[in-house]
Amino acid sequence: MRWLTLYARSRQVPASLAAVVISAVAMWALARDGSGGPSDPRLPVLVLAAGAMAASIGLSGQDLTLDRTAAIRWVPRRAAHVVLCGAVVGTVLLAVQAMGDDMATTAFVVRDSAGLMGLVALGAALSGGQYAWTLPFAWLSFSFFAPPPTSAPMQVASWMLLPPGTGAGTWTALVLAVAGTAAYAVAGPRR
Repeated sequence: MRWLTLYARSRQVPASLAAVVISAVAMWALARDGSGGPSDPRLPVLVLAAGAMAASIGLSGQDLTLDRTAAIRWVPRRAAHVVLCGAVVGTVLLAVQAMGDDMATTAFVVRDSAGLMGLVALGAALSGGQYAWTLPFAWLSFSFFAPPPTSAPMQVASWMLLPPGTGAGTWTALVLAVAGTAAYAVAGPRR
């Protein structure tokens, strides 16, 4: 159990968890004023993206050389780290949402948290842990200002904001989650 505590501290899990909870509580406070409706996915997506970006700081350790020379298998640990971060981000949003109005369905939260964590993991594999947040931030920014998703490419580009059950949104999130988690698990964070 001691190794788990040390791992969590080295990956800055307490700070990430605090940021995830604070962003979810801020969403709950903003949603109480009634400005957004159940059909407006921007606020829940913003919270999920903030949570995924906060979790990204833990995708690289204090010393990459030490991580690479460790006598443990990192592939399952890295994959588990990404999956658990996505589960925590989604669970915190659903728990805070249970105190007030429903802003997003469970299917929406699961899809978006999985896709966003896949983007973060892909960002860590491509750019390193300190810049892992850039991919979800850029994609979210584009989604907010993109034209309405009438074509298939625009649906893929704005997958975060599509209603749950939309084929393009579901498949895009699934591909991002699997590809990002696999790339990060096998390659680890870039130096």
